[in-house]
Amino acid sequence: MLTQLFTAQGRTLKGDPWQVHPQPQLRREPILLLNGTWEFAVSAGKEPPERFDRRILVPFCPESVLSGIGEHFPEGSFLFYRRRVRLPEGFAGKRTLLHIGAADQELDCFVNGVHAGHHLGGYEAMTFDITPWLREESELLLRVRDDLRDLTQPYGKQVLPEKRGGMWYTPVSGVYQSVWLEAVPDRYVRALDIRVDLERAVIDTGSPELSGRVILRDGQVFPLEGGRAVVTPERPRLWSPEDPWLYEFTLEAGEDRVESYFALRTVDIREAEGLPRICLNGKPYFFHGLLDQGYWPDGLLTAPSPECYAQDIRAMKELGFNTLRKHIKVEPEEFYYQCDRLGMVVFQDMVNNGEYRYLRDTALPTVGFQVRPDGGLHRDKAGRAAFYRGMEATVRQLRNHPSILYWTIFNEGWGQFRASDAYDRLKALDGGRIIDSASGWFRWGKSDVNSRHIYFGPWGQLRKSKRPLVLSEFGGYTLPTPGHMANPNDAYGYRTCQTREQFMEELLSLYRQRIEPALSQGLCAAIYTQVSDIEDEINGLVTYDREVVKADQGAMRALAERLCKPQLPVHP
Repeated sequence: MLTQLFTAQGRTLKGDPWQVHPQPQLRREPILLLNGTWEFAVSAGKEPPERFDRRILVPFCPESVLSGIGEHFPEGSFLFYRRRVRLPEGFAGKRTLLHIGAADQELDCFVNGVHAGHHLGGYEAMTFDITPWLREESELLLRVRDDLRDLTQPYGKQVLPEKRGGMWYTPVSGVYQSVWLEAVPDRYVRALDIRVDLERAVIDTGSPELSGRVILRDGQVFPLEGGRAVVTPERPRLWSPEDPWLYEFTLEAGEDRVESYFALRTVDIREAEGLPRICLNGKPYFFHGLLDQGYWPDGLLTAPSPECYAQDIRAMKELGFNTLRKHIKVEPEEFYYQCDRLGMVVFQDMVNNGEYRYLRDTALPTVGFQVRPDGGLHRDKAGRAAFYRGMEATVRQLRNHPSILYWTIFNEGWGQFRASDAYDRLKALDGGRIIDSASGWFRWGKSDVNSRHIYFGPWGQLRKSKRPLVLSEFGGYTLPTPGHMANPNDAYGYRTCQTREQFMEELLSLYRQRIEPALSQGLCAAIYTQVSDIEDEINGLVTYDREVVKADQGAMRALAERLCKPQLPVHP
């Protein structure tokens, strides 16, 4: 198992991990973080075993080194987490919510032996009001079940352990994001929906009975009436990767008080030099990006610490990149907060489900069979419904983050069905971002962009189009780095380089010969594969352990300056 390969290199954590507020856009006090050591047990049946004979470090999945377990259990096993809690003084007289950032894939919550809630879906947050069952000291029990033999629920790049390798990675189960308790008054702000333009932010709580005020950090005050506030900052300052300005605010409504932030910016499509362009704040912008799959050798789907996200983002900005395509994964909100704060555009993928077939979904499209009707694909009704649930939950959870400018619905046909219907559904939910309904191929019907994947050609696909042209995947060049590879005997990538000099020569040549000429054809974005090595894949610009940067910073920044120079004015 891959996790065993990194045991010697795994980080040793001191104290409880992940001690940051898990909801940077809905911060409220008090909270009680429950990350740390829980009792752990595994059973073939739904009833918890009599003995909890193991310990696990939350929020790391049991397959990871950092969890203290390092083991994948048989598919369909029930994983049990148990912990006793005593509420702090600030919780008295308030309702208590239990939050779990993500658990793969089906979770049931019990409080003092009473079933308190159920959640299905491995990539979104969940909340349970557990007030009725609490005592002075209470027992929390979480039961989680995952089964990758059933492809109904979104599963991303995970596969059964015996199929792991290449572009398919170690499976994850159980709790893998933060767990915490939160005290709230009887009437509280359950969520925020923030819509912005270049001059104002409309903040909607979804609760018309709430009234109060919104206070910006600089002291400006705006009324909250009918659960809604319109905020118009003086001398608006716009968000961009070059100037990631955030407006922090406090929302007061009755007994409730939450802290959050927004940014003023727009993303839309306009014409420049006779070609459609993706525009940031009304001006053409070139999205110079990287595929970012968010895996870690010792934490798998979970970074060892929140600081790791900022380190990755800064490292990629130092190489001149301004965009990350978060690929078939939903991160903790801390990742998106750091992108908001540090100035990194995010192209966010939905997480696929359904059956993958190599011939249909990779081989034939790679050689040109890319356009086909998708009404008959992925016909399973339960699978379609599960995908829609996951897509809508992802958008609702993340749509307030200003760094996210672009949604990808389907990737390379995996689980694709009726892309036009999915486009309409997503557009109704969030009409203020670019939507790529079919990234790579199987282009059929509605989409805001002409999205291409090119690893081996033909490069003639990068030509003028009626829609903005996006190269949403390319590259994948490998550089073996001894001592920093998860599996030296079975490396995977699309072109192998033997030295750093050869790697940089071929990488820069790829941009010079293929990407830079395509700018005149209307190319708006280019997403190179990828940020880091992952397991067998060694096509990252940094190694899996993030200890070696393969790319030359000076050369990469010079490339970025050529690609991202200011564009000409546009016509609405």
